Amino acid sequence: MENRDAILRKVKNILEQIRPYLQQDGGDVEFVELTDDGVVMVELKGACGNCPHSQQTLKNGIESTMKRILPQIKSVEAVNGKTS
Repeated sequence: MENRDAILRKVKNILEQIRPYLQQDGGDVEFVELTDDGVVMVELKGACGNCPHSQQTLKNGIESTMKRILPQIKSVEAVNGKTS
């Protein structure tokens, strides 16, 4: 992936901008990893970790925003079993 450090900074910045919306509902998101093939791994926390709509939040909210701003990102995936 081209200019990995710049993309990584942008990914983290996007998550920081999304975070307040998740926190309004008692949830949160934490960056875990950016893979070499453009997959952003995150940990959904709080209410987002065990909410029945968390997959919808992940794909329709976080992933769609991330891909719109950074077309290099292929997907955003939650790390399984890491909710709090």
